[in-house]
Amino acid sequence: MLIVLIIVVLFFNISTGGKMLQPSQFNALITQNAYVYVLATGMLMCMLTGGNIDLSCGSFVCFVGVVGAKIMTSLMAGGMDPLVATIIGIPAMLLIGVIYGCILGYVIAYMNIPPWIATLAGFLALRGLGVALMDGASSISNLPENFCVLFTGKLNDFFGGPRIGGVQYNLTSIVIAVAAAVIFVLLTLRERKNKLAKGYEVSSFTSLVVRLVLVCFVILLFGYKYSLAGGVPYPLIWVAVIVLIYNFITSKTDIGRYFYTIGGNSEATRLSGIDTKRIMFLAYMNMAVLTVISAFITMARYKSANSTAGQNYEMDAISACVVGGVSAYGGSGTIFGMIIGATLIGVINIGMFLMNIDANWQKIVKGVVLLGAVVFEILNNKKNATK
Repeated sequence: MLIVLIIVVLFFNISTGGKMLQPSQFNALITQNAYVYVLATGMLMCMLTGGNIDLSCGSFVCFVGVVGAKIMTSLMAGGMDPLVATIIGIPAMLLIGVIYGCILGYVIAYMNIPPWIATLAGFLALRGLGVALMDGASSISNLPENFCVLFTGKLNDFFGGPRIGGVQYNLTSIVIAVAAAVIFVLLTLRERKNKLAKGYEVSSFTSLVVRLVLVCFVILLFGYKYSLAGGVPYPLIWVAVIVLIYNFITSKTDIGRYFYTIGGNSEATRLSGIDTKRIMFLAYMNMAVLTVISAFITMARYKSANSTAGQNYEMDAISACVVGGVSAYGGSGTIFGMIIGATLIGVINIGMFLMNIDANWQKIVKGVVLLGAVVFEILNNKKNATK
């Protein structure tokens, strides 16, 4: 999928006369699609449990955004400092997310209501409730500047990058990219060494080198482009922190492995002594909390909360997971694959926009890509089953 992503990027770059690889488009890829990475991380955890999804996350972005905006603007209208309003507003929204996640997780895990029905109810009710709370207004603006900067700003250049040929370089972006590439190589080689020592099957050395070269090239390219675009955007930092945490959880912890085993065989997992209901509960509570973080990013990007926020977010998250190799039946999928899938969806959006392709055709293309990913998974499973 990484090779496919590179081919798609090159195709759009040629088709748009080089516009696709401009620094501004690298910045747009993250600022416009950060919510996809965050939501897809939560959706991945839900899908691992057996192909379950959350249809309510987009509507919940609208609802919790409206509530958070009303809290922060009301506090500032009462004379409170914007920074204090932000400090109060963010935990309040997270608390709402935990409460909703507990309710949703309980009805799914302990009342045995099918996830698509429970989340469909949220899909319908939460947006309606959010719009009703707006009292006829189309949006709630004047959010605290501190809040907006925290989720849409850029990292300052701590190293004082040079100005060459009239272009200011952000040296911090390049340093971060180089450090990230080195860390990725060291961790990958360490993991391979540990697997070999334990007698596990590993990919060929050639495959490893190709993967390292491609990933490092992408990391360094992003670092260079961000150095020209004014610095690393804060949304990328939020996304990086979240995906690194969940990559560690899914690959290095027992509870992370439980998500996979439930998706593989829920009954066998239960009989082995694992509390499958608790894992299902955690999946949906976790999804609600990550949805709140997506609401932060969305509100800060538009500097307001509005009735259309979060539309089709759930579809984007599901598409990113499926295209990234997460099984629609549960039990398999990785954070790295989800990142590739989300990036591919974002690249397609930006590329077709630069080519002035009608929005309806953009939806058709994304639908075809999604269907193709599912068909590929089915054919691949059949091929493996016959071996």
